[in-house]
Amino acid sequence: MKQYGAEFLGTFWLVLGGCGSAVLAATFPDVGIGLHGVSLAFGLTVLTMAFAIGHISGCHLNPAVSVGLWAGGRFPASQLAPYIVAQVLGGIAGGAVIYVIASGAPGFDVSNGFASNGYGAHSPGGYSLVAALVTEIVMTMFFLIVILGATDKRAPAGFAPIAIGLALTLIHLISIPVTNTSVNPARSTGVAIFVGDWAVAQLWLFWLAPIVGAVLGALAYRAVASEES
Repeated sequence: MKQYGAEFLGTFWLVLGGCGSAVLAATFPDVGIGLHGVSLAFGLTVLTMAFAIGHISGCHLNPAVSVGLWAGGRFPASQLAPYIVAQVLGGIAGGAVIYVIASGAPGFDVSNGFASNGYGAHSPGGYSLVAALVTEIVMTMFFLIVILGATDKRAPAGFAPIAIGLALTLIHLISIPVTNTSVNPARSTGVAIFVGDWAVAQLWLFWLAPIVGAVLGALAYRAVASEES
């Protein structure tokens, strides 16, 4: 239960820090943090939680990561379901806190997006479903390659959180214009349920693509790593 609690808290922090920065600070008058700040915020949530709870639960914070680690031979199938449930509940709790805070400002309208992920008319740059699908698969694939490589027993000890956090920052710098960047079904679900409507209707892609990408990343890493890893 401590592992599941850690995953809940970690995913809560990821959504609160990452999506919260997008909702509350990205376009704040005169001092908005913009795309770069939001990208860094997501990376910092993973970096800080990896140091805080990595020794408790492994700090997955992401159903796709849990599935990818299972596909990579690093995580037991028996723990997949409870990890995913804890992550999704943590994401929703984080979304709820953002909603309470954001709704305290005049003119707040959750239908404006609330940091939800989307494609087509709901993509920040108007990118198509196919573009969004490819982006989410490829970004999550390389995220898993970084995670598996950085946590390999042959990698320099103690630096994995930095590599993983910076990888997530880079992923957001690339893909926010396309999908608002998911690579994490729990992150997407945590805010989409407050928007409803189109955000929930398009949520399937942000479950399917990250999980497919995570499995591909695990298989790719296993293919290039030696049998000893």
